[in-house]
Amino acid sequence: MRKKLNLTEGIFPMPVLMVATYNEDGSVNVMNAAWGTMVERDIVALNLTETHKTVQNIKARGAFTVSIADAAHVVAADFFGVVSGNKEPKKLESSGLTAEKSPNVDAPIICEFPLCLECEFIEYQDSAYGLGVIGKVVNVTADERVMNGDKVDISLVDAIAFDPYTHGYYRVSQRVGEAFKDGLKLKA
Repeated sequence: MRKKLNLTEGIFPMPVLMVATYNEDGSVNVMNAAWGTMVERDIVALNLTETHKTVQNIKARGAFTVSIADAAHVVAADFFGVVSGNKEPKKLESSGLTAEKSPNVDAPIICEFPLCLECEFIEYQDSAYGLGVIGKVVNVTADERVMNGDKVDISLVDAIAFDPYTHGYYRVSQRVGEAFKDGLKLKA
């Protein structure tokens, strides 16, 4: 038997994405965004309102980075979501994390997060069915600690996901199957 639930962002897991930009004065701004995805191999979409300082910065600078948050930095990741860049311009310093300038776009890379997508701003969309920042991924980097040879090892990334039902964070770190292979076992 199935039970009816209250309407919420019902797709789980939702990624915990750290979107980083530069403020007008060159300081670093970071926000936590669970509503984001890839819409093409090199196109990222973030469902963010224009009232976010991050969106204002993206429009002004024409660039941003998206990092995958990990379990080791869950407190900082949550902090970036509960404190507004409009009210606290020194969020990065308060978090204890560090940043370096991307060599490819006018945006910072947060050093402690294991994966980073460096993006050029394409457009801001605003419609009845969604809104947000669309960006072109021009470079992807990974910390060597999460690499196994020349490939990213997701178990080493120890990414976290947001649970919209209970507002919890969960680890996404154990491989359970082989994509594009396991299902072939059912093929007649």
